[in-house]
Amino acid sequence: MALQPAAGTRDLNPREVDGNRWLCDQLGQVYRLWGYAEVAPPTVERLETLEAGGGIKDHDLVRLAADEPLGLRPEMTASIARAAATRMAERPRPLRLWSSGLVFRSTLSDTGQHRLEEQLQSGVELLGGDTEAGSAADAELLRLLLACLRQLEIGAEQQPRLLLGHHGVLSALLDQVPSHERTRVRQALISYDPLALDQLELPAHQHQTLGQLMRLRGQPEAVLYQLEQLLGPSRHLDSLAATLKVVGPVALQQGVMIQLDPTFQPHYDLYDGLVLKLVCQGPEAPLEIASGGRYDALVQRFGGSGSGLGFSFDVEAIRGLLGTERSAPQRPGVTLVTYRSVTELPAALEALEALHQDGTPAELLHGPCPSEAEAGLRAQERGCAAARWLD
Repeated sequence: MALQPAAGTRDLNPREVDGNRWLCDQLGQVYRLWGYAEVAPPTVERLETLEAGGGIKDHDLVRLAADEPLGLRPEMTASIARAAATRMAERPRPLRLWSSGLVFRSTLSDTGQHRLEEQLQSGVELLGGDTEAGSAADAELLRLLLACLRQLEIGAEQQPRLLLGHHGVLSALLDQVPSHERTRVRQALISYDPLALDQLELPAHQHQTLGQLMRLRGQPEAVLYQLEQLLGPSRHLDSLAATLKVVGPVALQQGVMIQLDPTFQPHYDLYDGLVLKLVCQGPEAPLEIASGGRYDALVQRFGGSGSGLGFSFDVEAIRGLLGTERSAPQRPGVTLVTYRSVTELPAALEALEALHQDGTPAELLHGPCPSEAEAGLRAQERGCAAARWLD
């Protein structure tokens, strides 16, 4: 019999479970304050939904053996967008929804074998807003993200860096490249692969421009200025500037560095507007703790209308960042109820439930305990705060 969990999964001890639950509760409190209602999308979905109109590749999906094409959700955005366009179609827009739960992704190991990757996520979706009022929704999303960081007390100590890109800006820049090379240029840019870029058959001036674009990232105002020189007047740049105007000062106050990177794109190709990734400095290496963006086209694929945008936190990455003591407040001390002989078992059970009625956590020692001193030792061994011995 196998004694280890499947590759890509792991067993969680009680303190880790407490930490995950506490973090989800903390985030849920913020979501509710901002008017978001909790939903629970299914863990199992049709593959057609999970693929999100081609935004999620087949090799990322964990398929199930069933009579119809089914799989485990690799993220929750597609399922919530589907439900919003169908079961919640009559609700007033914009819809503000949040969820938490496990997601599953298929990855390749170092040996080329498929393995399951399990992740606990908590996130929000803002659906059905006015697509012309893009900067307002983008600004709300980013300010909500910053409010979550305040709730979790993530600040300058963790060196948070909010990486922002924009699908529309990147597409506008690629429009200047011959159509037959756009896919390869885009892949080279988002992969930061200068060698692949050098191998493309492009005019010298485009090689130079694209090389500059690949290296263009950093302080938002400076990057926006450079992008204006490349694109001229652009509604995407105007929207970005408007969003940064209301988000930048708050981020600065919280010690969150904003970095604008026009070639940044998330792993899943769901997005067609603003995209984001939040990275903090962990104990040993940088940790990506949140990602998301705008996905108006995905909403329309499911028959909905208006905008769609959201983000999700990697809950276990946050716990790794903060440490167990900060992400899992100590449980109340448990009292160990013990007894001298088996004839006192009924009385011990009554004493146990009396403690419970008073709100005191208590557990029962199975089997007699010869003395009060021995009861104290047994309580200490089990990590209990106190012992109650019935003589």
